[in-house]
Amino acid sequence: MANRIASLLTRSFSSLGNQNVFESSISLKKLYPNSSLDIARYIQPPTSKSNGSFTGYIPINELNITYSRSSGPGGQNVNKVNTKVDIRFHLESAKWLPDDLKPRLMEKHKNSINSEGYFVIKSDRTRSQQLNLADALDKLRYIIHRTEAPIPAPSYKDLEIKRRRLEKSSRDRLRLKRDRSLVKQDRQGSNME
Repeated sequence: MANRIASLLTRSFSSLGNQNVFESSISLKKLYPNSSLDIARYIQPPTSKSNGSFTGYIPINELNITYSRSSGPGGQNVNKVNTKVDIRFHLESAKWLPDDLKPRLMEKHKNSINSEGYFVIKSDRTRSQQLNLADALDKLRYIIHRTEAPIPAPSYKDLEIKRRRLEKSSRDRLRLKRDRSLVKQDRQGSNME
């Protein structure tokens, strides 16, 4: 019985210099011997830009990604694991963004750009480092796609509402001006000579 259990739970120890490391029979190295855990390795950049617009591809090697301790609930995990993700990239030198999009990003999201010109995005939504990284990249894609989208032309209904508001504010301003003028005339008193 003991031999059967021992044969089922095959364990191997690999020697790294003077240090022995435990490796299970179902470790990633044994299940996928030719794979790498590098997240940027298999992502290929798009071959051609479609009419100069953002393709959705964000080169991870051109981003400064830092991990830090997150705030909020999470128990001891918060105190031990760096799960908060901080993504930064220099907006002016980002080659993966179309040149006509950069000034619009600067104008629309000026609060996300620090004094050195780095666009900063943070995420500490989950208790997992990889999920926070994915969330931060999704935030960045959403911001870029939202900035890139053309501003819709105002409809006839919107223009009519705006015209009515302007007329009403103009009427109210003139009414207040006339009332104030009457008050000042009453203070002058009547000149009966």
